[in-house]
Amino acid sequence: MVLWLALIALGIVLLVFGGELLLCGAVGLATLLRLTPAVIGLTVVAAGTSVPELAVSASAALRGSSDISVGNVVGSNIFNIAFILGLSALVRPLIITGNTIKLEYPVLALVTLMCVAVCQDGLINRVDASLLVAVYIGFTVYLVALVRQEMTAAEAKEYAGEVKDLSLGQRTPHARVSLFYIAAGVALLAAGSQATVLGAVEVARIAGVSERVIALTIVSAGTGLPEAVTALVSSYRGRDEVAIGNVIGSNLFNILMVLGVNAAIMPLPVDAAIVASDNWWMLAVTVLIFPLMFTGRRINRWEGALLLAIYAAYLSMLLSNS
Repeated sequence: MVLWLALIALGIVLLVFGGELLLCGAVGLATLLRLTPAVIGLTVVAAGTSVPELAVSASAALRGSSDISVGNVVGSNIFNIAFILGLSALVRPLIITGNTIKLEYPVLALVTLMCVAVCQDGLINRVDASLLVAVYIGFTVYLVALVRQEMTAAEAKEYAGEVKDLSLGQRTPHARVSLFYIAAGVALLAAGSQATVLGAVEVARIAGVSERVIALTIVSAGTGLPEAVTALVSSYRGRDEVAIGNVIGSNLFNILMVLGVNAAIMPLPVDAAIVASDNWWMLAVTVLIFPLMFTGRRINRWEGALLLAIYAAYLSMLLSNS
């Protein structure tokens, strides 16, 4: 058991570093292509922080472990909202500003509801996958066009700071360095996803719990570390728009692209417990942040504590039932 837990830990470390290298390389190339920091933040960064989830879910799907593939997405989305936003608000109350949040959050609520509906028959097929990917591409194109017209100076400054932080000290990114980061990141992600999935499958077998429970707890929390680090650093530095935007963007990417891409490769069976319980928890925490965000235009510390308590209750329910 200890050996397999250590393998999961090693896999998660490789995923975190691989995702960071890939993200830094992609940001460097995007900068060389003269994309604005706002566009980079809404596309490259939003997708990049979810690369570990994509790698693990793809690896699990190819191994036939669909419970890990789907459970990782659902668990990560619950973790992102209940744990990451909760902890970030405890560090510093999060001020709600900007047009992107007002647009992205309602779309996330609708997409989460769509995910619940798609999973009801117990299978995410290729038609469902095509719909998910098409929604993500269409929404991203629309969002970039809208933000270019309506982004405030404060939002532009926050995104510029975020892109600068991801440049790894390069004042002017170099193509060769960026490509090296991307190649190294992909290699680490491949190794990390294999180690994480293999360890998760074996831990589930030895502990006598389902792969679903392992995916919803250990795996989802581990692959959610990039979002956690980004949100906490952004919150500490006062970049509330980035902290909240990355969580919402990551959850959108998880549902639309991680599930969409994997189901396009191979239709994903959905565990009955995910359909009956976990998906509804994901929808519930997504809906819950509506009054938190839109009353008072901030997430206060007590509201952050509430989100953390909800996450603790969810974990307790999972472990007690298993």
